[in-house]
Amino acid sequence: MNRIEQLEKLKQSQIWDIIIIGGGANGLGTALDAASRGYKTLLLEAVDFAKGTSSRSTKLAHGGVRYLEQGNLSLVIEALKERGLMEKNAGHLVKNESFIIPNYNWWGGYFYTIGLKLYDLLAGRLSLGSSNYLSKEKTIELLPTIEQEGLRSGVIYHDGQFDDSRLAINLAQTAAEKGACILNHFKITQLIKDDKNKVTGVIAIDQESEKEYKLQSKAVINATGVFTNAIMKMNDTVYKKYIVSSQGIHLVFDKSFLPGDYAVMIPKTSDGRVLFAVPWHEKIIVGTTDTPIMKPSLEPIALEEEIDFVLQAAQKFLTKDPTRADVLSVFAGLRPLAAPDKKGQNTKELSRSHKIIVSETGLITITGGKWTTYRKIAEDIVDKTIAVHQLPKSKCITNHLSIHGNKKNSPTDLENHLYIYGTDSAAILQLQENEPELKEKLHPDYYYTLAEIVWAIRYEMATTVEDILARRVRLLFLDARAAIECSNKVAQLLAKELGHDDTWIQNQLVEFKNVANGFLLKEFRVP
Repeated sequence: MNRIEQLEKLKQSQIWDIIIIGGGANGLGTALDAASRGYKTLLLEAVDFAKGTSSRSTKLAHGGVRYLEQGNLSLVIEALKERGLMEKNAGHLVKNESFIIPNYNWWGGYFYTIGLKLYDLLAGRLSLGSSNYLSKEKTIELLPTIEQEGLRSGVIYHDGQFDDSRLAINLAQTAAEKGACILNHFKITQLIKDDKNKVTGVIAIDQESEKEYKLQSKAVINATGVFTNAIMKMNDTVYKKYIVSSQGIHLVFDKSFLPGDYAVMIPKTSDGRVLFAVPWHEKIIVGTTDTPIMKPSLEPIALEEEIDFVLQAAQKFLTKDPTRADVLSVFAGLRPLAAPDKKGQNTKELSRSHKIIVSETGLITITGGKWTTYRKIAEDIVDKTIAVHQLPKSKCITNHLSIHGNKKNSPTDLENHLYIYGTDSAAILQLQENEPELKEKLHPDYYYTLAEIVWAIRYEMATTVEDILARRVRLLFLDARAAIECSNKVAQLLAKELGHDDTWIQNQLVEFKNVANGFLLKEFRVP
């Protein structure tokens, strides 16, 4: 997946079948679905793939135990099926994770065991393993740092865990392999309409070259997540709110706070949300919150009350109390929830189900949804687009379509940090052999090598320091200070590979530090 090749592809086509605005989970899933059915497909992302919500999740491919409790069985069944397909189609990135619910009352063990047995049943053949009741002693054995005072029992169940932005990159690669044109750093400035007020294309600017493109298409799909309302402003004469944003934050800690391979799920915190503590890339992610946000931002910042809430919740359930000084990174993500039907509905009550809106102009918009169901959402969007725009009929084939990097029938070696590259890992090792200087570590405390940076530039369309440190290698999310410390190395490599000068390098370093400081608690920000 090379940007120059993709730009060539862009210039060759006169009229596209489908243009997709937005390169998050839904947009990339839609591009893959459409291209694999044979449609001429173009996807344009204003910043970088998974820049927004799709890189800021809890890293779970799950049915949603909380939705089960709410009685939303259809969403749970759909998500459990998709979770199973994700594990089969992207086995290098999606793994089976064992979760334990610690119970501090006499009835919790029985209540959650019964509920989770239903969860297993709903997963059917795609179940990741069976749920079981655990004694207090067994719970402590598996979770040695769990708060023992008042602990009665535990319940173990299985769900999926994955690397969100790595899956986004692999989806982009797969879509490109199927013939789609996929471009990041391409901002839509206008929707083109004909004299009947029908959308017939877009005007977009390549933010790398500042060149403007006028692009014609039979159908345009708006998959911009929390920025849906901005595209709808270009589309509608009367402004209406289609999306409301809810912010969720996560704190990242050293593995010593929750050693071992088990994740913890607390079904009910003081604000009624589920709290997860999940092992991820040798760290622990703890979250999440649910805070209504009035205006979406490309760089949402965790509020102090959210940080305090997650810290207090973690301190309540872990014997080793995490403090502010222990936070290696804090990241905030905005959930794009379909606007409420009735006034006064809070964000916790809003459904995570997706909704497709067909405007009078013919613009097709997707709202809501979650990462786990991205494939089904994409199928529904393309089916709807075929019907609305009378495209030649073609069946969805993504059910069993292997994603770029997927290692079929061979186990993933989780001990080697290159496992996230799947079948590409051999090529990265070969790159190190061909150019031995690329064996150098990016940061002394982490496994990443310079070869991974060069790979991201040459084959994964990374063009900025942030593209690399936030979404290709995940260092910004794991340890924001370490990411700042090695940002100069990354900028130098980018400049060498892409032909930039010293001024560009300095601008990149300033821009990255500004973004990275948002991942640090205020008292630890780098001046």
